[in-house]
Amino acid sequence: MTRVMASGVFDIIHTGHISYLQQAKALGDELIVVVACDNTVRKNKHEPVTPENMRVKIVECLKPVDRAILGKGGNIFDTVKEIAPDIIVLGFDQTFGEDELRKGLETNGLGHIKVARAAEYAEDLTATRRIIDRIRKLEG
Repeated sequence: MTRVMASGVFDIIHTGHISYLQQAKALGDELIVVVACDNTVRKNKHEPVTPENMRVKIVECLKPVDRAILGKGGNIFDTVKEIAPDIIVLGFDQTFGEDELRKGLETNGLGHIKVARAAEYAEDLTATRRIIDRIRKLEG
């Protein structure tokens, strides 16, 4: 059985998220998704629109997802060790580079894990910020 790990904020679910998770699931038998905790979202992106526990519940209900867990906000490699994936799939727009991840995996004794990047899903509203901007324009 091939276990795949994906991760992200998943603040407002959109077709870009669905495409990413479908691509990740296609690479294995089991997809485990790590949903960023609120503190990580605040630190790296923005104030979350939906609370972390709600985001985990929503992601867990998506068809490609076998299990969703809340990220711990610390060393990502601790979470990787806990999940023990065969493959980690990065979203097309995630800033974490494949080479950087491979080096970190190797350093942490996890060099056997494959790293892949999802292809871009080109559609108008494939990002949370774009959706929020569109809503603001409609309200304006």
